Amino acid sequence: MLLNKSPSELRNMFGANLRTLAQSYPSISELSRQLGINRTQFNRYLAGESFPRPDVLARICAFFDVDARVLLEPVEALSDKERFLNGKELGQYLGSGAAPDEATFPTGFYRFSRRSFMEPTKYVLGLVRVWRNDTGNTFVRGFEASEAMRQQGLPMTSDMREFRGMVLRLENGIGAIISRKNAMTASFNFLTPITSFENNFFAGYVTRTVPESMETERVARMVYEHLGNSLSRALHTGRRAGLVEQEDVPAFHVRLLKGQDAFR
Repeated sequence: MLLNKSPSELRNMFGANLRTLAQSYPSISELSRQLGINRTQFNRYLAGESFPRPDVLARICAFFDVDARVLLEPVEALSDKERFLNGKELGQYLGSGAAPDEATFPTGFYRFSRRSFMEPTKYVLGLVRVWRNDTGNTFVRGFEASEAMRQQGLPMTSDMREFRGMVLRLENGIGAIISRKNAMTASFNFLTPITSFENNFFAGYVTRTVPESMETERVARMVYEHLGNSLSRALHTGRRAGLVEQEDVPAFHVRLLKGQDAFR
């Protein structure tokens, strides 16, 4: 019973849950920085050596979108979203039963490129991370280019720029449903593997959920390049991300994006 748990047992439960929640982040240092928690103190939480203060606990719960039961119950019991995806209604359609395996779409960092929706003569270069949780679902996370947010009159804070999505196995490739927080904007990505030297390229298209307009497009070709799990390669790519000219896009990306050819 929960009432009979000792402080030590509760600290261990919280530490185990926090370690599970932190698995989707490539760096504990970066995670603790985003949470505004001293790295040494954060390690004590992870090790089950300390409880957070109420205000810090509230910050952790808000960040990971869980409630304070994270102190009392295994995190799997709190993951209603995952149970929903893996339940009998959707498990074989949207949950782990429909997720791509590691060979089909490997975890790690990806550099992506596409033509800009707002400025057709320019391109968007970005970085995303793909990971799998212990239930078998596959997810993607990244940040929209600041300049793209500015053009749409949206706040350019990291919180507003962040997007996440889930990846599905499809007959001819993979699909990803991606959204910013509170479904502010959403898109659907479809990608198929491309034969290359390292077989690490995927090409397809992205569609965005906006009304039809004569001024801007809703569909653009997209390329994903798997970079592996190297944090240094990811940081190198991230520093060059944003709204760029065609000459700043890797040559093989440009070839797959087919320049200004009409999308069909």
